[in-house]
Amino acid sequence: MIRTIALAYSGGLDTSIIVPWLKERYDARVICIAADIGQGNELEGVRAKAIASGADECYVEDLRQEFVEKFVWPTLRAGAVYGRKYLLGTSMGRPLIARRQVEIARQVGADALAHGCTGKGNDQVRFELTYAAFAPDLPIIAPWREWDIRSREDAIAYAESRKIPVAATRDKIYSRDRNIWHISHEGGILEQPAAAPPADLFMLTTAPENAPNEPEEVTIGFLNGTPISVNGAELDAVDLLVALNTIGGRHGVGRIDLVEDRLVGMKSRGVYETPGGTLLYSAHSELEQLVLDRRTLAAKDNIAPRYADLVYEGRWWTTEREAYDAFVNVTQERVTGSVTLKLFKGSASVIGRESDYALYDERFVTFGEDDVYEQSDAAGFIRLYGLSARVRAIRDREMAAAEKRKGETKAKEPAAALAMA
Repeated sequence: MIRTIALAYSGGLDTSIIVPWLKERYDARVICIAADIGQGNELEGVRAKAIASGADECYVEDLRQEFVEKFVWPTLRAGAVYGRKYLLGTSMGRPLIARRQVEIARQVGADALAHGCTGKGNDQVRFELTYAAFAPDLPIIAPWREWDIRSREDAIAYAESRKIPVAATRDKIYSRDRNIWHISHEGGILEQPAAAPPADLFMLTTAPENAPNEPEEVTIGFLNGTPISVNGAELDAVDLLVALNTIGGRHGVGRIDLVEDRLVGMKSRGVYETPGGTLLYSAHSELEQLVLDRRTLAAKDNIAPRYADLVYEGRWWTTEREAYDAFVNVTQERVTGSVTLKLFKGSASVIGRESDYALYDERFVTFGEDDVYEQSDAAGFIRLYGLSARVRAIRDREMAAAEKRKGETKAKEPAAALAMA
């Protein structure tokens, strides 16, 4: 018998109606767990809202620092990008939220875990793989896979019938997920891939055409692959990301419109805003290009999409991720330095980079006279480097000559026979 249910709670439409549904269906205590990973004012009054909708208690956990340091930074350092564009903002947050949910469930003696993820999305997998890692003994309640509600319009009607206040309306019915890294937008007109996102959809970024008419430069500093400063000022993880979100958002940087492949097998369309994250990915990649050798870069580029798949699919709590992190950590030991970007009308262009560990050395690449590089050495290198091509060319030439001789021999045979006759 289920007496206490621990619900991952956001205060949005889905989880707001789940509280009374759980109370009606199970006649159990409902304990809400709301995780602050940088949603801003979305969590204002969330505890009072949960209690008003029937929850017996609501824990509001500030996980912002841990989210950035333990989830965002490792994913950034790995260079993970899903579907060629997506910087994994929602994907990274779920394993942390679900793990904290389990921890509180243990504290309150919960008999079951619940979440508000739909049966069509990725988040159900992310939450439940975390549950499997930390609470394999607890049953899982996923209302969207059980109840009669089939659409967000149905959900709004359910909320209205029980006088539960929600922000979603029938006119603006977008499904959004926001944290300190990004905000995602889905649903409504966005379900038509040919339709442009409405101008009033965006919340973190200025429309590029309305961005300042003067470019702005920003310098990001890194220590062992981890961002530590903006324009020379050292900041903690949260403050650094907030600062870059403000700067990037002001210039319309970080918007993507993506038709992605969900884990469950269907394609969906999402519009994402990741202003600070976009600046960080550009700068981090450029710094790696300066300090890592060609073979290490190639190996890391092989790991990056696999890391992205792992994060997207909710497989965070695995040996695979730990192994990737171990590899990435070694590659980042010399990724220390700074990169300067120029921001203008939605673009972020690299204009400078420096590091004490740079493998770029002007003594080697200058077109002027130098005492380090003997240009005559290139002749021997090229001869060896092209040896296989030379061997093949020689062999082809010999075979062609042999075929030619063979043809000439056959042509002489009839003439010789005729002369003998």
